Amino acid sequence: MPELNIVTINEAKVNSATGKRAEILREYIGYIQSVPAGQAGKLAASTQETTNAIRRRLGNAAKALGVGLAVRRTGDAIFFWVEQPAHKRRGRKPKNAA
Repeated sequence: MPELNIVTINEAKVNSATGKRAEILREYIGYIQSVPAGQAGKLAASTQETTNAIRRRLGNAAKALGVGLAVRRTGDAIFFWVEQPAHKRRGRKPKNAA
């Protein structure tokens, strides 16, 4: 008898994807998940990839995880950390006094 487990759609997409792109996505998801809360990670660009590629891959991985990620570039290094979602105000927006 098979065992049923309920997972999120993003998790199913990440785990069922194949190929080079999916392998890279899983690698960057691992980078994001390995950084503890309240700390930042630092990735240094190698000769085979650019800092823009690293930023893009981090953004795609964060989107797949459903988390907000702050990414900052300094020279050949990329710093990133998970941002806490901002508290949304409930109700109507206040009118502008004109």
